[in-house]
Amino acid sequence: MPIHKEEPCVFPENLLDEPGENPAFEPGERHWWVVYTKSRQEKSLARELLKYQIPFYLPQIKNTAIVKGRRRTSFMPLFTGYVFMLADEAERVRGLTTNRISRILSVDDAEQLTSDLRQIKRLIESNAPLTIERRIAPGQRVRIKQGALMGMEGTVLVRRGETRLLVCVNFLQQGASIEVQDYLLERLD
Repeated sequence: MPIHKEEPCVFPENLLDEPGENPAFEPGERHWWVVYTKSRQEKSLARELLKYQIPFYLPQIKNTAIVKGRRRTSFMPLFTGYVFMLADEAERVRGLTTNRISRILSVDDAEQLTSDLRQIKRLIESNAPLTIERRIAPGQRVRIKQGALMGMEGTVLVRRGETRLLVCVNFLQQGASIEVQDYLLERLD
């Protein structure tokens, strides 16, 4: 039994659909906000946003550990302290009334953030082992040219002799990486 059960991570389900397929986003009404929560309040905030029907995305990953000889599974936020909210001004204020938010950052490039979040969601859905990456340094931009993650773009990292594809949320300067064979990659530059 999971310690921290998996909870809704995206509302509505089609929030991160391709452009033109997303009725939640109507230009001029809602825009993206990056919400920095108080300590360990990401899931609680997501539950409250769901209750108020405010669109959000909270990327979560499965974490399995053995504690005292027992396997424990929990679902933890990929980006500790962050929830991505698509809201108008009234919904933003409603979110602030939850008393779970430390600060809210406005997003200037909504298209870039949405694209980054789509890729992160796709990485999580692949169920491949992810490594959380912080303070991303610039590197070679690539695209996966075949396989289950074909078309995904990111930056190449080499860590402990492994070639990894880094997919990042540029606004946060954080991301996640996955081991990938270099023959599957093609340069974008």
